[in-house]
Amino acid sequence: AWSIERPPGDTAGCTFCHTSSEERCSTCHQRHQFNPAVARHSEQCRACHWGKDHRDWEAYDISIHGVVYQVNKWNPAEFDFSKKLADADYVGPTCQYCHMRGGHHNVQRLSTVYTSMGMSNADRGAPLWKEKRDTWVSVCDDCHSPRFARENLQAMDEACKDAGLKYTETFKVAENLMLDGMGEPMPKDLAPDWSGQHIWSLKIGAYHDGPKYGGAQGESGEFRMSNCSDIERICFESVGYWMTYIMKGMAHGSWNDATYCDGSFGMDRWLVKAKAASEQARRFTALEKKTGINWVPSEFWRKGDYLEQLTGTRIVKEFPGKTIFDLCPEPGWLDT
Repeated sequence: AWSIERPPGDTAGCTFCHTSSEERCSTCHQRHQFNPAVARHSEQCRACHWGKDHRDWEAYDISIHGVVYQVNKWNPAEFDFSKKLADADYVGPTCQYCHMRGGHHNVQRLSTVYTSMGMSNADRGAPLWKEKRDTWVSVCDDCHSPRFARENLQAMDEACKDAGLKYTETFKVAENLMLDGMGEPMPKDLAPDWSGQHIWSLKIGAYHDGPKYGGAQGESGEFRMSNCSDIERICFESVGYWMTYIMKGMAHGSWNDATYCDGSFGMDRWLVKAKAASEQARRFTALEKKTGINWVPSEFWRKGDYLEQLTGTRIVKEFPGKTIFDLCPEPGWLDT
């Protein structure tokens, strides 16, 4: 939602990839050089699979696997890209070797994510994921022992669990502040969200349900990073960026990404920032109450020039009393 609600110029980085890879072969095979040998290089994945919220390339590139690839990729004895993936015997793994193993084109078939790019508090060791886990071990044991593979996947699970604890605590700090009426600004003070409603941005599905968070039962807010309180943006970045760094880093063997860069240490920093923002808001509220100050948020939160370009504002302006759900031509429209 934080993408589709914004002006088209804001989301060029989203649309160029998401309207490309799902529709045409030339995304990976290059329109003017339709050569499978070129498409087998890891760099082909880099155009889309990198950046703060899907840090695959960086995680791979600075991992031991990526280093082996970078220093050997010019040597056909170590990386013979003329061979089909089914026959490949590389000295180290490429993106394609693992994720398109044997030459199939369903890249999601071999994924350790399972759910929400690593952002969900899922038990990745649960029986539900056993088939995926066993499939991954069968890929790793081309070069490693099954025991080694399972230990590293378990390490990834533990890192994700630790991240989930920080994620939960960060959101709880923001939640308590909002429930106590001290969020700056509150949903009612903001421009409408992407659906044309005033719902707390962290009211995501079952995490924070009920009328006290705004909106109807079972209705989600817009997980946004703009036009919201600072503490809500901190929560967004903590789970949307740093938590994915941890998952992607551990999945690719990039320990720096998972820990020092902006992984677990980043989540530590953002949790402290959330706590500090909450403490400051509570202190300000106490002082305002004591001195009789009635703080009213500035109008730019609701009516700034930029906000006129957002989907929710246009819905409210052009279709008074309606939400995007009322404007859907048929059930399930949003899913497509």
